Amino acid sequence: MANNAGEFPRDTWGSKLGFVMAAAGSAVGLGNIWKFPYTAGENGGGAFVLIYLLFVIFIGFSVMLTEFAIGRKTRLSAVGAFKSQDRRWAFTGVLGVFSGLLIMGFYPVVGGWAIAYIYKVGSGLLSTPAAIGDSFGSFISDPVQPLLWMGLYLLLNIFIVIRGISGGIEKAGKVLMPLLFIILIIVSVKGLMLPGAEKGLEFLFKPDFSKVDSGVVLAALGQAFFSLSLGMGCMITYGSYIKKKENLVQTTGMVTAMDTGVAILAGVAMFPAMFAFNMEPAAGPGLVFVVVPQIFAEMGGVVGMLFALLFFIGLSVAALTSSVSLLEVVVSYLIDEKKMTRKKAVFTASAVMAVLCIFASLSIGGLGPQLFGTGAFDVFDLLTDKIFLAIGGMLVCIYAGWRLNRKDLEKEITNDGEVSFPLFGLWYTLVKYIIPVAIAIVAFAGIQGGFESGKGAIMMVGVGIILFFAVISKKL
Repeated sequence: MANNAGEFPRDTWGSKLGFVMAAAGSAVGLGNIWKFPYTAGENGGGAFVLIYLLFVIFIGFSVMLTEFAIGRKTRLSAVGAFKSQDRRWAFTGVLGVFSGLLIMGFYPVVGGWAIAYIYKVGSGLLSTPAAIGDSFGSFISDPVQPLLWMGLYLLLNIFIVIRGISGGIEKAGKVLMPLLFIILIIVSVKGLMLPGAEKGLEFLFKPDFSKVDSGVVLAALGQAFFSLSLGMGCMITYGSYIKKKENLVQTTGMVTAMDTGVAILAGVAMFPAMFAFNMEPAAGPGLVFVVVPQIFAEMGGVVGMLFALLFFIGLSVAALTSSVSLLEVVVSYLIDEKKMTRKKAVFTASAVMAVLCIFASLSIGGLGPQLFGTGAFDVFDLLTDKIFLAIGGMLVCIYAGWRLNRKDLEKEITNDGEVSFPLFGLWYTLVKYIIPVAIAIVAFAGIQGGFESGKGAIMMVGVGIILFFAVISKKL
């Protein structure tokens, strides 16, 4: 594997702790606190969680280690990392950068909702529990309010990323990640103290394999893959800033464990309280912004408001630590490939993201452009979640397993033999043969599901975009 780090010294993480916190922050996001609990609820609880954990251990860990190794070896961002070895593979990096850009076309919208709910809870949202559902619906369909909160959220991202790796992203991670864990632990302990909470724990951790079917398995595999921020260039980009002395195997294990820990904590924070108040565990995507506030309202008074505030602060923190990594993917590409200064790259990327976010936010209220009758928010989410990330992760594994030299990979991962990794053979077999097939199944199921739900035309657009990048990526 060639090293095209360039003639200028590359920024690096100031410490191992800083890198672990930042990388864990990248992995931990809305997928852990918003998506994991409702997906577990919709798929039967304990059996889903067990299958999810197995996929995290065998697939999530392996793909993350692969991305870290590629990034550190080349010392380049997503596009350059692939291009340095073989220009024909540059489209894999381009797809990752484009995925990051597209996700940031709707992610700050939801991040803005999370910040807005800190204000809403503080100003009396919980005083009328019956109106919480209608309040959320009217808020997100408003053409102005969500844009203001989205703008504030995007400014926070700009403030962190413009300060660089060690001075911005790393410092933010060191503060925000411990804060997130503390908040989730506090909310979880409170939920566990409620009468009837043990039923929630039983639902979450006692497997009922009679509920397992192919849909549950696919949901668990998809959740494990997407919640770790894989296939979008984040971990390759973060890996390019890792110092050569760091133990990649150990840090990958720590990041994976922290990400999974947050997802499990989010489940513990919600399900015991839901069962205590006889609420439906399969509440779907509205769980966080509708059902969870109702749970805290049931707690009553100042206590309910305090725990609701803590929860939405935690949700905002999780969203922020993820989105700064997505912004950094695009910024790093502009710095490495287009030779921009960091300041110019941050403002250029953020301006494009702001425009996409405006379209996404307006689309929820039925405004703005549509693609085959679907608004921008859903289009961006559909293309990335069901197509681009899965295909991107599959291509990363195929590239590592079939294009790169096995000995080069082993030297990079073991720091030239200084780090012990006795499971290297198993890891390499998983990456080369098993994981690409597993991810291909998820991608196929996602595309098939898109056709069944009437989104087939959008799916075909996504496939067309991938083919387009494969043709023109050399020019990008």
